[in-house]
Amino acid sequence: MMYLHGMRTTIDLAPDVVAAIEAMQEARQLGRSEAVNELVRAGAAASPSRERFVQRTAAIGIRVDVSNVAAALESLEGPDHR
Repeated sequence: MMYLHGMRTTIDLAPDVVAAIEAMQEARQLGRSEAVNELVRAGAAASPSRERFVQRTAAIGIRVDVSNVAAALESLEGPDHR
């Protein structure tokens, strides 16, 4: 969807965000809206750097058939667990 005109809205900004906007305004001689747009674009374009998740497992010597959940829970926790 493309807007021909900007969107006006009211939002509450955290103090650190306000400081970043003001720093950008001063450093680059921008208006408040221009600074907010620049920061939002930069944040939207950034890709978070995350390490690949690898599930660690350990052999515990038992095998459980989980096709019947109730039976699997009973064999693991005992019949009186409910």
